[in-house]
Amino acid sequence: MIRTTLFPGRYVQGVGATRRLDRELSRYGDSALLIADPYAEERILPELELGGEGEVEVRVETFGGECSDPEIERLVDIAGTAQSRIIVGFGGGKTMDTAKAVAHALELPVAIVPTIASTDAPCSALSVIYTTAGEVDRYLLLPSNPELVLVDTEIIAAAPARFLVAGIGDALATWFEAEAARQSYSPNMSGDLGSVTAYALAELCYETIVEYGLPAKVSCEAGVVTPALERVVEANTLLSGLGFESGGLGAAHAIHNGLTVLEGTHSSWHGEKVAVGVLASLFLTDKPREIIDEVFDFCEEVGLPTTLAEIGLAEVTPEELLKAGERACAEGETIHNEPIPVTARSVAAALRAADAEGRRRAELR
Repeated sequence: MIRTTLFPGRYVQGVGATRRLDRELSRYGDSALLIADPYAEERILPELELGGEGEVEVRVETFGGECSDPEIERLVDIAGTAQSRIIVGFGGGKTMDTAKAVAHALELPVAIVPTIASTDAPCSALSVIYTTAGEVDRYLLLPSNPELVLVDTEIIAAAPARFLVAGIGDALATWFEAEAARQSYSPNMSGDLGSVTAYALAELCYETIVEYGLPAKVSCEAGVVTPALERVVEANTLLSGLGFESGGLGAAHAIHNGLTVLEGTHSSWHGEKVAVGVLASLFLTDKPREIIDEVFDFCEEVGLPTTLAEIGLAEVTPEELLKAGERACAEGETIHNEPIPVTARSVAAALRAADAEGRRRAELR
């Protein structure tokens, strides 16, 4: 059996890491297209003094807001005209995924600079492509991981703590999904089986966020960098990225994709919906009560949603949940990596059960 493990070329994390961006980019060429979300362009980039004399010439382009085919095509045209030698994604998850897709289309290296630790997107050879309406369209599997991932924890600490907590929600799925893929001998994102290294990193990801999630959130709320924050940022970004990509995905992310077809969820963030997917997956896959209690306790502690109402589905109907279940169970979806058979009805039932448990616990608090 062939086992494949995927890694980014270089991972740099710490306070003030963005001050090394010019030097890091210069290893790949003298011209960069930097795709920045509006916040990064207005509040962070002016302080970096990129493209100084003798360094990389940087052209900044504002991200349009959705990682969709029209936006990717627009930026490909700009980068081609500018004869860019490297693409930089500077911002949140969709900005980063768009930069990776643009670099892939142009066969150029890509550098990723996340301004929030809200997803495990930075390290992966994957872009999630959405429709212009905000629904998941497809996964774009890329031939290689980013050449550079540079994470400035000072910037992460300055962002609202909800971003960090959403990243914890995304990371929460990593071990459960990798373990499902391991048990069922399902492939990781490379198409091969995962390695012992990948499964161990996925488990370390879970252990790290459970141990340090709350103090990391408290640190972020105070706007300060602490060892706990550094650990959780690494778990959200590197460990979760390596764990899902090289370990494998399962029910939680497929259920997230199903939830995106319900318009009420569009104001909730990726990791928040993934967390609900994790809770539903616990019922779907018949996890022991102690695991269910542990995960619900943790979600309540750090402020992740535990009910459907918290992700905009207070008035959701059984028919709508069945529609989400049908999308989660679409052909080729990662829910089929679970070591048990699943159906749209069983997914809808698991969502209702998880919601009922979340509401029951809320009434006791």
